[in-house]
Amino acid sequence: MTYLDTLKHPVIRRLSLIQFISYFGTWFSQVAIFSMIVSFGASEVTIALTAAMAMLPAVVLAPIIGLIIDRIEFKKLMSVLLLIEILMTLGFIFINSLEYVWILMILIFIRSAAASLLFSAEMALFPKLVSGKMLKNTNEIHSVIWSLCYALGMAAGGIATHYVGFDLAFMIDAMLYTVAVLLLIGLHISIEKITHVESNMQMLKDGFNYIISHKKIQHLIFLHAAIGLTSFDALITLLADLQYKEFIAVPLAIGWMNATRAIGLMIGPFIIGRIISKNNLHYFFILQGLAIMLWSFLEFNFYLALIGLFITGLFITTLWSYTYLLIQEETESKYMGRVISYNDMVFMLSNVTTALFIGYAAKWGLSLEGITFTLGFGFIVFAIYYHWFKKRYIDENN
Repeated sequence: MTYLDTLKHPVIRRLSLIQFISYFGTWFSQVAIFSMIVSFGASEVTIALTAAMAMLPAVVLAPIIGLIIDRIEFKKLMSVLLLIEILMTLGFIFINSLEYVWILMILIFIRSAAASLLFSAEMALFPKLVSGKMLKNTNEIHSVIWSLCYALGMAAGGIATHYVGFDLAFMIDAMLYTVAVLLLIGLHISIEKITHVESNMQMLKDGFNYIISHKKIQHLIFLHAAIGLTSFDALITLLADLQYKEFIAVPLAIGWMNATRAIGLMIGPFIIGRIISKNNLHYFFILQGLAIMLWSFLEFNFYLALIGLFITGLFITTLWSYTYLLIQEETESKYMGRVISYNDMVFMLSNVTTALFIGYAAKWGLSLEGITFTLGFGFIVFAIYYHWFKKRYIDENN
């Protein structure tokens, strides 16, 4: 079954189009946000905290997110969340100095909370619509769309921010979200509705106990969190500001670096997605780690760094989508929303930890090359962990 066969599913096709538009807008304005705070003179820690703020909602709101997903009809939920993202994006326009960076962080937190909830709702919906190879393809299509939008959005955002300024970039972003809302009107979903009669507190307990009683799911969630080590927003911003700004404008450097990595993210699944499996997953963790280490040695030169980023991106999308698939396949449908939200919580906690590590390590004097190398080594550790997991939970059951 090909990706085109999967896209013939009317719901998958419509959601993919909505994802493309909304994700493009998100990354389009991401360049404007980081370029804006750099122009205000933000410190390394402020940059790291701003990056972390986009990931924090999935960490602190995970139990609530799971309840909302399992209780509220998807289309209604998606409409409200997209409207919230529009309002928060327009709010960025009113930030005009570092004095108001705390307001910017609140707006980012609220917008990211809506985005996190929407993402988790989609990932909980997919296993209810499709299964098997089609579910694997759906996950990969979702990640390819994310990667394509990351590349196009970052590149276009960098150019637009450099030439027309931050405010117009935010306005364009809000307009794109509006188009996504209009497309949502034509979405029709037909799935068996699961009615939950338990109280919210009981659902929280049941979801948590379900995860606690399924050790395999716990390990898979932890393995998926490894991909959080590739949360490079703060690192790329610091490279652009501290090493490349004499050579290229900061917005352009951020845009082109992220876009180059995203091209790798987009191409990778078409190559690696065909051969990755439970039996060889640890080798791809190793390759991801080696790719990041290679990037660390090439960061002294902007163009060589772009090559390193491209190679780094080749493995990320497939590792993300495949480890997510393993969690989906292991989870019962009635608990899907809560398990997915807890998984996203742990994943985003990994992203937040990575962002803060980058910021504080840079502040304490560790070189950006050393920081990058350390993140790559983390994947070697996770490869060893998966090798143990495979022997304990996969090989023994075959």
